[in-house]
Amino acid sequence: MTAQLLSPARLHDLVLRNHMVMAPMTRSRADADGVPRASTAIYYAQRASAGLIISEAINISADAVGSPLTPGLFSDKQIAAWQQVTSAVHEAGGKIFAQLWHTGRVGHSSVRGGLLPVAPSAVAIQGQQHFTLEGMKDYEVPRALTFSEIQAVIGDYRRAAENAKRAGFDGVELHAAFGYLPNQFLVDSANLRTDEYGGSIAKRSRFVLEVMQALIEVWGSARVGIKLSPVIPFNSMIDSDPLALYSYLLGELNKLQPGYVHLMRALFPLDNFPHWPRDVLATFGTQINSPLIANGGYDAASGEAALRAGEAALVSFGTPFVANPDLPERFARGAELAQADRATLYGGEDAGFIDYPSL
Repeated sequence: MTAQLLSPARLHDLVLRNHMVMAPMTRSRADADGVPRASTAIYYAQRASAGLIISEAINISADAVGSPLTPGLFSDKQIAAWQQVTSAVHEAGGKIFAQLWHTGRVGHSSVRGGLLPVAPSAVAIQGQQHFTLEGMKDYEVPRALTFSEIQAVIGDYRRAAENAKRAGFDGVELHAAFGYLPNQFLVDSANLRTDEYGGSIAKRSRFVLEVMQALIEVWGSARVGIKLSPVIPFNSMIDSDPLALYSYLLGELNKLQPGYVHLMRALFPLDNFPHWPRDVLATFGTQINSPLIANGGYDAASGEAALRAGEAALVSFGTPFVANPDLPERFARGAELAQADRATLYGGEDAGFIDYPSL
């Protein structure tokens, strides 16, 4: 039974055809200038039966780039290419938000014209390597942003929000999860600052809240979402007290009344973090006044259960949407799901991108 999952939904003033969200996923399929290819419009239009599509992560500026061949939203050519995407989605009856991205220290100088990645503090990611066109490389120690540079980055987010409007998106989502720049400001192992943007939980939360304020000034609160991953240690996101951190942050976000909070469940074993909350929705869901989008390993049955239990307003699906452009139809029929080709999941040509068949 997927009756609730497949029934029409509302997200404030937006009418959605179902309660299914296509989750944002990192893609390296743009050209060298960060311009999405023509096939990007086909890809998203194929998946417009989702109630809401959240785009792949989109760089807000040249300095936000951390991975090769990822798209941007800061040049006229990029904006024009995204206009093709949003038009195709709208013509297919869909809705699409732009996920706004600054990678911070999750990058490499070889991808950035020799410039070191920037971060709240000069602390490198440990125990992982980064994908570059020259192969996997160890993470470098990033350069700490100055106070004035932080203000400039907030301005870059505002401009990207304005550009998303020009490109015809229906709203924007701040990528504040999975170890990227906003997440780096939040977490005390990555943010060692002693100014207004570091130290206490309130000061570490300031960057995210100021960016959200800027996005809301452009779009209005109902059209601005935020993605959070309170208990995902990937990219060295190790906080000493995520319960206290995210409880404070969510309380402050409630004052801004964002359009939704997109919450990632634990995707990695937490054996090394016995003091971290295990059930993200149970722990934080009651603290969120905005509609909650649940994310992380859902299928038709668990997604339906989350909606019926009142744990979430909408449920997002990532990889299943890549291999199943008509995922809602497959859920409706109880059809077998196609599996994504891992080799072409993140990058490549049109194979593994726009050639997955519908039923």
